[in-house]
Amino acid sequence: MEKKTYTLEQEQIARFAKAMGHPARIAILEFLASQTCCFFGDIHDELPIAKATVSQHLKELKEAGLIQGTIEPPKVRYCINRENWKAAQILFNDFFKK
Repeated sequence: MEKKTYTLEQEQIARFAKAMGHPARIAILEFLASQTCCFFGDIHDELPIAKATVSQHLKELKEAGLIQGTIEPPKVRYCINRENWKAAQILFNDFFKK
């Protein structure tokens, strides 16, 4: 019996959903979506969590492709990855229309 595989769309939706699966990450995305770009300290100031925890959440969002970080020594500037943000919107809209 041949094992079924997941479509690229299913895998991408799951990747985005997993990255968005924590309230702190949702708060980070909302904050970044309201800004052009900002630095780590700006994000940390918005959240009631430790810097190390913010870093971990940023890492998860970056790995999923929802945000991007640009090193501007000694800081990192973060912003929404607009291309993937739009792709996520389309994928989720299509998914919920089914």
